[in-house]
Order: sequence, then structure tokens, then C-alpha cells
Amino acid sequence: MSAFDDLMGFTRETRALGAIMGRLNWDQETMMPKGAAEQRGEEFEALENVLHTRKSDPRLGDWLSSIDPSSLDAVSQAQLRHIRRSYERAVKIPARLAAELAKVTSMAQGVWAEARARDDFAHFAPMFEQVVALRREEAAALQQGTDHDLWDALHQDYEPGSSGAELDAMFGALRPRLVALRDKIMGADQPKGLTGTFDEAKQMALTTALAANFGYDFARGRIDKAVHPFSSGSGQDVRITTRTNPEDPFNSIYSTIHEVGHACYEQNINGDYLLTPLGEGVSMGVHESQSRIYENQLGRSRAFTEYLFGQMRDSFGDIGIDSAEGFYAAVNRVLPGYIRTESDEVQYNLHVLLRFDLERQIIGGDLEIADLPAAWDARFEADFGVKVDKISNGCLQDVHWPVGLFGYFPTYSLGNVYAGCLHQALRADVPDLDSALVKGDTAPATAWLAEHLQQFGGLREPRDTIVHACGFEPTEAPLLEYLEAKFAGIYGF
Repeated sequence: MSAFDDLMGFTRETRALGAIMGRLNWDQETMMPKGAAEQRGEEFEALENVLHTRKSDPRLGDWLSSIDPSSLDAVSQAQLRHIRRSYERAVKIPARLAAELAKVTSMAQGVWAEARARDDFAHFAPMFEQVVALRREEAAALQQGTDHDLWDALHQDYEPGSSGAELDAMFGALRPRLVALRDKIMGADQPKGLTGTFDEAKQMALTTALAANFGYDFARGRIDKAVHPFSSGSGQDVRITTRTNPEDPFNSIYSTIHEVGHACYEQNINGDYLLTPLGEGVSMGVHESQSRIYENQLGRSRAFTEYLFGQMRDSFGDIGIDSAEGFYAAVNRVLPGYIRTESDEVQYNLHVLLRFDLERQIIGGDLEIADLPAAWDARFEADFGVKVDKISNGCLQDVHWPVGLFGYFPTYSLGNVYAGCLHQALRADVPDLDSALVKGDTAPATAWLAEHLQQFGGLREPRDTIVHACGFEPTEAPLLEYLEAKFAGIYGF
């Protein structure tokens, strides 16, 4: 066997072990007994020890140095690029630190859930201090030999090639037009919302049907419930979760469609890439572009909501709205609210921008953990004009920081920007898309996304993946133009 064959065989085994660890994480968030948290932390620590040893194995360096990239085809060169990047990052992180991070972040998830349920930040603060200290230590190790600051060093795990400075510029262009649009909307009459109570079993039946509608393959996946909806896995085992609320069926419907976007990306990647670095989504920003375009530009479109209106009435009877146009407006209402995952398209990015700024301060050492609740509340009131009523609606609402995912949050807004670009290109290529969506047929859109983006997995770098699919460099303009046109139509200004 050649050095490249040896390298790929070793990498496949490592990624198979990583998939097992991912399944343990899925179990922890869906059905693990509460009392198993401490043991699960030790299990994660043990597995991370094995994985880190493999990811930093000196044989990887030997194989990489002995392979001539010019002798490889484009796919093999891309595999090599990913493996080299992973190896160069792994060798900077001490094995002790990698294992401790796995253990502490696993345990922190349970403590966070308890603190959130109690609305008690003090209950979580000591554990959070540990998480942040470990992630700062990791960032300092990854920073070596680069021009990255601490936050940028962590951000590369989620969006390689991106930087805080670039995102700052993009978000600086987004913020004023989003705020202006929100202010116009808040000065207009609000559409009517749904009324009634919505049986949770019927919600699950409807969301299961919608998942299939959007192309989710249940032979290689399943839907479960979790506190925080997520997608897990790749290739032949891609699972999603959702949550239900008897007062708000949109929570379940659009959480499900969002996670289906993630899952379909993974399920539609070229099968030849299974258990290789190309066999998963190339970055979280690109991943979010899929979940957001499924959820918003498709799922909240006037055409698709006309179809969904009929499905809702069939499932629940009288929902307090008697027209498809009224239902479209109800789906897209812009209301004050605390929770990012329940936010409308206009205000969603403002939630993300708040977190982006605060987490850079946390990792940079400019914001102490004890001061986070007050900093969050002050920023939230400044951005949204509403005082935070309780900590579970404030800085404890998301699981990302408790499990150490610093550098992750801005990929949500980057994904929205990418989705705006993809939507513009999709509409140009499929001008009669609405005639299918109004019948609940998403195939013209999802097939376009599979062909132009999803099948390639990690073949190209994140930004190049979007350029290849759209035919132009991504900017925030398509997203802003889409939002301004859509909500001017709904709110009549």
C-alpha cells in the first residue's frame, strides 16, 4: 500500500471512532438517565484520549511528509488538506487538555440544564469557569505559529479561513438595516396569531411528515425529542431532534425543518466520501446555510405556507386563522422575544451578533464570568428594547457556551448570509419554484441544493463551496434584499 492508502485507512478508523463518540453525545441529549452524567463524562474522557492520540499520531506526520500532493487527483488533494489541518491543530493540544475538555464539557451540560431549570446562574458559574479556562488554554495552544487571536484560533474549528475581523465587517453591514427594518415592523399593525391548544402527538406526526416532505431519509435517520433541537451524525446514520409546545406548534414545525436541512446535507454527500474528511459538511457556516434555507426561504415562503395551512387544519381543525394569506403572515410575525431559536428572520441575527460580541470578550479575558448576566441583560435591552425577565431567557438559554462551543455562534448568521446567496441563485435557476412549493413539493429546491452544494461535502473550502454553488462571491446584500422585500409585503410599508 502507498503512504496515501495507509493514511486514509488510519483516518477512516479514527473517524469511525469519532462517530461512536457522536452517538454517545446524541444519547446524552435524548435518553441518557440523569444519574449517568458523571460516568458519561469519564466515558467521553476515555474516548477523547484515544481519539486525540490517533489525531496526533506521529505516523500521520510521516505519511503527510512523504506524499507528493501533485501526484494526487483533486479529491485526494482535498482529503490531504483536511487531514493536514486536523493534524497540525491536534499536535498543538496536550492530550491531558483534550481529555479534560471532553470530560468537563460533558458534565457541564447537565449542570447547565439544572441551572437553567432553576433560573440560577450561580449554580452553573463554577463549572462554567472551568469550561472557559480550559477553552482559553486550548486557544492559547492553537494560537501558536499563527496570526490568530484567541477567539479566532477557536473559530477555525467551525469556519476555517474565517476571522473575527471579517465577521465584524459583515455584521456591521447587517446590523443597521436589520434594526431599521425591525423598527418599521414594530410601528405597523401585527398580524393575527394562532389560537388554540395543539396536541403534541399530532405535532410529532405532522413534523415527521414534513421531514419526509423535505427529503429526509428515515432509513438512515430518526426523530427524537430534546431540550435543544440538534442534528447528529453523517453518512448512513443521521439523526435529528425537535421539541414540542402545546401552545406553539411552529416551534416544533420549524425546528424540525431546520434540523432536516442539516441532516439532508449530511445524507446527500457523495457516498464515496463515507468516513473520510470529505464525508461531512465542510463548515458550520455552510451547514447553517442549508438549515436556514430549508427553514426560512422555503419553509416560511408564501407558497409553502399555503400548503402548510391545509396540513395544519387537517391535523388540528380550527387554528384561529381562516386564510392562507393570514397563515403566511402568522408564520412570519415579528414580535419581541428572548429566545434565539424561536426568533423571526428579522431579529434572529441580532441575537447572534449579541453572542458574537460577548463571547469574544469572554475568551479574550475582557469579560469575567460573574459579570456575564449583567453584560448580557444590558446588551439585550439596548438591542431589543426589552428587559430580560429571567436568566433562562438570558445567558443560560443556549447550550453552546456551557459545552465550550466558543467561536460557533457567528456561523449562524454567516449561514443566513450564505442562504441568502443560495436562494438568489436557486430562484434564478428554478423560476417556477413556487408552483411546486404550493403543493408541498420541495424536490425542485432540495434537488438543486443537493446537486450544487450538498453532494460535495468537504471537497472545497467553505467560501469556495458557496461560490461554486451560487456563481458569485457571497455578500450580505441578497439576504437583506430578501428580508426587506418579504416583510414590507407582509406589513404593508
